[in-house]
Amino acid sequence: MTEEIETYTPAEPTPDNAAAPEITLDPAAQIMALEGALQEMRDKWLRSEAEMANLRARTKREVEDARLYAVQKFARDVVEAAENLKRGIDSLPARDADEPEIVTKLRDGFEGIERSFVSLLERNGITRIDPTGAMFDSNHHQAMAEQEHDSHKPGTIIQAWSQTWLLNGRLLRPGMVVVAKAPAPAEAIDRTA
Repeated sequence: MTEEIETYTPAEPTPDNAAAPEITLDPAAQIMALEGALQEMRDKWLRSEAEMANLRARTKREVEDARLYAVQKFARDVVEAAENLKRGIDSLPARDADEPEIVTKLRDGFEGIERSFVSLLERNGITRIDPTGAMFDSNHHQAMAEQEHDSHKPGTIIQAWSQTWLLNGRLLRPGMVVVAKAPAPAEAIDRTA
């Protein structure tokens, strides 16, 4: 009987084991390879931690903004009602010593309602600013007209058609204003005549 002896032949490289790292028996090389892998993992971990911190901060900011400004559309509508109430009060005739008592009581009542209404808005983060006398700022004002004026510096708001309204410090509605401009030079006036 003949005994067959099997000989070991290495397997052909397959896609699974083709890229397998070659293991060396040199301990110094293994330590350096492991230290490199450790540093790479540490870098990945630090980047991941930084990304998570940024995500947490961004999410917190977005939640806070949503809380503060979720009522923006409603606030614009309420501000319109406040503006209309103010226009109604302004349209009343000027105070007069001999005006009927009913007119005085109506005016006082409407002014009290308006003060109460504006106070309620302020408690909820909606503030109004009278831009009259301030310098024009395109971030808070909308110029409706320019008017030549000697006594005001150019760019000064000389009349406010409506107030500037803010919601928690953010512009809700710009003030509609008339802005002063420098008077035209005298020779320019003569040419047009």
